[in-house]
Amino acid sequence: MSNDLLKNVRKIEIKTRGLSRQIFAGEYHSAFKGRGMAFSEVREYGYGDDVRSMDWNVTARMNAPYIKVFEEERELTVVLLIDVSGSRLFGTRGKMKKEQLAEIAAVLSFSASINNDKVGALFFSDKVEKFIPPKKGRTHLLHIIKEMLEFEPESKETNISEALRFLTNAIKKRCTAFLLSDLMDLDEEDYPRFEEALKIAVNKHDLAAIQVFDFRETQLPNVGLVRMADAETGGEQWIDTSRRKIRDSYARWYQEGQERIKELLNKYGVDHARIATDQDYVQPLIRLFKNRA
Repeated sequence: MSNDLLKNVRKIEIKTRGLSRQIFAGEYHSAFKGRGMAFSEVREYGYGDDVRSMDWNVTARMNAPYIKVFEEERELTVVLLIDVSGSRLFGTRGKMKKEQLAEIAAVLSFSASINNDKVGALFFSDKVEKFIPPKKGRTHLLHIIKEMLEFEPESKETNISEALRFLTNAIKKRCTAFLLSDLMDLDEEDYPRFEEALKIAVNKHDLAAIQVFDFRETQLPNVGLVRMADAETGGEQWIDTSRRKIRDSYARWYQEGQERIKELLNKYGVDHARIATDQDYVQPLIRLFKNRA
C-alpha cells in the first residue's frame, strides 16, 4: 500500500470511526434490528408469563413450571453495494462522488462493527466487479476502505440490477444491504431500469439506498458552447449552454428522473437518503436511521 493511500485510509478511519462511536452507533442499533428472537435460557414460570412459552420438557423433569426466555438476535450481516461506474469520478464541489461514497460506506461499516455485525462489500459497474464476503474485525474494514479508494473497475457503465441479483443469490440469509450509488441507471424512456431486481431483493433482504450526487449534475451552467462527454459510454456532443431553452430542458429531464427514482424506492418501501458531494452526510444518515427505528 502506497504512503498516500495509507494516509487516506487512516484519515477516513479516524474521521468515520469517531462519528460512528459518538453519533451513529445508537441510531444504527435502533434502526437495524436483528433477524428475530433467539432462545436465551429457561427460568421458572412467574405470574403473568405467557403460557405459550412453556418448556414442557424441563417442566416435566423439574416437576415445576418453566418457560423459555427469548431475546433479540442482534448480530446482523451488512452488505455494502458500491457503485464504481465512471460517473463516480465526477465532482465540482467539496469532493468527488467517489470520495463521498467512500466516507459514507466507512461510517456504515464502523457503525455495524461497533454493533458486532459482519460487513461485506460488493463493487459493481454494469457487472459485479468484486465481492468481499462479510466478516468482522478492523483489518477487514480497512481492507474494504482501501478497495473503495483504489479499486479500478473493468467497465465504466452502470447496471444496478446486476448488483441486486448477485446480492439475492449470494447472500442466503436475510441481511441489511446499503445501495450506495448516484442511482442514474435509466432506460431509453428515462425510467429506472432496476425495478424487477429491486422487487426481488427487498423480499429477501432489508435494503436501504444512499444516493450521492453533485450539484452541477442538476443543472447546466451558462458558459456558452461546451463539449460534453459521458463518463460511462464515452459519447461526446457539443451543447450551447447559453440557450435558456436547453438549460431548462436539461433541468427538467434531471428532475423528472429523480422523481421516478424516488417513486420506485417508495413503491417497494426502500428507505432513501440523498446526499450531495459538498454536503455534510451526518444529518441525512441520522434521519435515515430515525425513519427506520
